Amino acid sequence: MVVRGRVLIEGTGAGPLLRLTAPLSFWGGVDPKTGTISDPRHPQHGLSVASAVLALAEPCGSSSSSAIMLELIARGLAPAALLLGQVDAILTLGIVVAGEMGHATLPALEVAPADLARLPKGRIVVAADGTISASS
Repeated sequence: MVVRGRVLIEGTGAGPLLRLTAPLSFWGGVDPKTGTISDPRHPQHGLSVASAVLALAEPCGSSSSSAIMLELIARGLAPAALLLGQVDAILTLGIVVAGEMGHATLPALEVAPADLARLPKGRIVVAADGTISASS
């Protein structure tokens, strides 16, 4: 299976798919010291975003989410790639700032929500051209 997304931030990444089933604000929703989803009301509470291909159909949240993304990147706890059903300038800003500070960053893509929903469980590979594929 191959899906194509619109590249927001260039790069490549691979990891297990973590498809969030509800919106998540990184501010108060992700622990920057551990990379785990800390919002107790979130369906994926306790799961780690670290090294995952994070599929988020509907981002939400505070302008401080960019600071949490930056901190995750600086600590080596960031997702391997970010797949967004809607463009989120706040999360992508954290990635851009991390790159400007000299940290290795991650790709961010806008992907149609229907395509996010049909990504298979397992390892996902994100290519620099926006191609998203399952890996065996």
